[in-house]
Order: sequence, then structure tokens, then C-alpha cells
Amino acid sequence: MPDTDIWLVDIIKKDGKYTCKNPLNITNKNGYDNQPSFSNDDKGIYFVSVKEPNQTEIFFYSIKNKTTTPLRQTRESEYSPTQTIDAKFITSVVVLADSSQQLFNYDVTNILAPEAISKNAINTDSVGYFTWLSKDTILYYKLTEPHSLRAWDLKTNKDAWICNNPTRAFKKIKNTQQFIYGIKDSTSVQFRIYNPTLKESKFFTSYPSLNEDFIWNNELGLIKSENADLLRYNEQTKTWDLLFSFSNLGIKKITRFNFDSKNKRLTFVSNL
Repeated sequence: MPDTDIWLVDIIKKDGKYTCKNPLNITNKNGYDNQPSFSNDDKGIYFVSVKEPNQTEIFFYSIKNKTTTPLRQTRESEYSPTQTIDAKFITSVVVLADSSQQLFNYDVTNILAPEAISKNAINTDSVGYFTWLSKDTILYYKLTEPHSLRAWDLKTNKDAWICNNPTRAFKKIKNTQQFIYGIKDSTSVQFRIYNPTLKESKFFTSYPSLNEDFIWNNELGLIKSENADLLRYNEQTKTWDLLFSFSNLGIKKITRFNFDSKNKRLTFVSNL
């Protein structure tokens, strides 16, 4: 696993411009610390960290107290912890003893036993990455050959193919069922927007790099990472503009990153 750190910065908006201040390395240790996501109330960050050789656990960082606590100790490795829409659970990709990769829900109060939400689904083993589109629909990256992007309806147990060769990032757009995703070719990523109601995919933009990490921000739109920078796509000018650069912190490559719900804070992963 790569040696990574998780950073947290404050965002200041003034006269239509955004700046960052108070950068803080919230892990600041050797080893793997990755996949941060803000809690629904923006009070903390869920992430995974390696505590034993090749085994990850879910941790919670309190922004106010600047403390880190484990969510639960398990025998399996967890990845991509994300709070559910109702805030009752943390959904995570879990690597089981047989090497299968399933989606589990972990009770945030640490009372209920973990629940394998994908155990009854149609062939949803080998989940790589995921995001909740609604309380009943999960968009996920399946480790097929080639890798594919799929949408799983929990109510009907229907598993729908979206595309092959997707990026590991794919994000819901505002309070809709639409989502943005990327398709990789040999030298670039093509960003597309999918409308599940119309079952229609439309080209949005592209970028000449195979960096897979991006988000959809409800205020700023499409933002991607490139080396130590975050770039924003300007729909009016059809250009990629520099939003933030963190090279002054000694950072060389940003991978996963997220904004809180009010765009007051940003967390990102630095590959060392």
C-alpha cells in the first residue's frame, strides 16, 4: 500500500474567489491513511488506516477536538467508509477471508452487528468503489474484466451495466438521480453525465490525463486533481481553471478529496 497522509484545510470565499488557510495533516505518520469522507453533520471525517500489516480499519477524526478514534475493530479490511443518507450507518467495501469484496453497513453507535448489504444481490462480489445515489440505489465499480460501472437497485435487486473502463470516481449531481462518471482511454479521461430516467449518457468534457480522482461540487461543479493542484472545469469558458494548489506544502500528488456540505472545509489525500 502507498504511504499516504490525510490533510484538512479551511476554505475562505471572498468576492467570488476561494482561498485555503490553516492546513493540517490530521494523520501525519508513516503508512497508509486514505479515503476520507466528511460525516453528514460535517463534524468529523471517516477514513481508513493500516494498523496491522495489510489490514485496514475505519477511524473517525473529530474536527473540533482534533482526536482520532476507531469505529470498530474487525478481522477484515475496510475501505471507502461513507455515511449513509439517513446517517445511521457507515457503508464500506470489505475484503472478506475468501478475498471477495462486499459492501457492509456498520452501525455508527457500534451496537448493531455489521450487515452485508450486498450478500443477496445479483453477482455484486468484487466491489471496488461505490457511492449512494439514493437510499435504495448504489452506483459501484465492479472488478470485472474489463472493469465496469454498474447501478444496483436494492428494492428490485436489478443490477444495471453503465460502462466499461470507468474511473474509480463517480459522483451524484446535486439532489437528482443524475451522476457524472469518467471513462478512460489510453491517454485521457472522458467525463459523461448519465440520466437514469432517460437512460441517456451525454458527453460533458475531457482532460488529457489518466488521473481518476474528481468530485462534483454543488456550487463549483466538476473538480479534479492533477499533481498538487485541484482544477475546476468552467462550463462557460470550457476551460480547466486552477482552484487550489498545495505544492507549497511539499505535496506532489493529490488523490482522494472531498468538500464538506457547506464548502467551509476540504480534506484530501497526499501520496508521499
